[in-house]
Amino acid sequence: MDAADAAEGFFERIGETRFRATACTRGPWDPGAQHAGPPAALLGRAVEERPGARGDMRVARITYEILRPVRIGELEITTSVLRAGRGTEVVEAALTPAGASAPVMLARALRIRVAEEGVPAVAGGPELPPPGEVAQTPFFPVPWETGYHSAMETRFTEGAFVERGPGTCWMRMRVPLIAGEETRPLDRVLIAADSGNGISAVMDFGRYVFVNSDLTVHLHRHPVGEWACVEARTSVDAAGIGLADARLHDEKGPIGRGVQSLYVAPR
Repeated sequence: MDAADAAEGFFERIGETRFRATACTRGPWDPGAQHAGPPAALLGRAVEERPGARGDMRVARITYEILRPVRIGELEITTSVLRAGRGTEVVEAALTPAGASAPVMLARALRIRVAEEGVPAVAGGPELPPPGEVAQTPFFPVPWETGYHSAMETRFTEGAFVERGPGTCWMRMRVPLIAGEETRPLDRVLIAADSGNGISAVMDFGRYVFVNSDLTVHLHRHPVGEWACVEARTSVDAAGIGLADARLHDEKGPIGRGVQSLYVAPR
């Protein structure tokens, strides 16, 4: 049995807007803190599931502000509409630990109305080897058995977690986002997009800290299928500011981009 099988999902729903994070959300650096991918996907789900959400719109852009580490525990999500228009809307979602007074993560999403009549599609087809043609790639060594690293399947077509430089990685969830609930294609993309920094790391993990405090995902096409691919490149300035820029794909081709601002410093 895979370590991820010990939990039925990244989160358990304990109320309409309350969730409990499982060990599958655990990041590689702190046993008590989540990888940012699972809470990002959870906030994206909340944007789409909020009361009164229009079914004729979909997420075109979502920006996350990671205000502080997201601890493993119970979480509350609140949503609000900042702008509602005929063709677009802006929705904000906040993630707050149970009993806390301030959120630890915010998401602001732009949703655009889907055209009633089709328009000409201008987009490329598949540009990468499909995941079925690529061997499974191990995560870099993590000191605990269960976490994001065990709950995600990873297959690199370029680079590796243990190699510095650009990387391209197919990713698939081994467990649902929410235990007992259907996983949606948007969940699969948002849970993977925050990994761009790690996939394309250009610094030595042991010598430098390079963490992102934000993530912006743009999607020109709604993702399909179980796999999401992050094709990432990282740049770092001597001032200690970096950028991880990723093209996002599904098996049909490119679907958008993911960008992270990086804080870089010696350990």
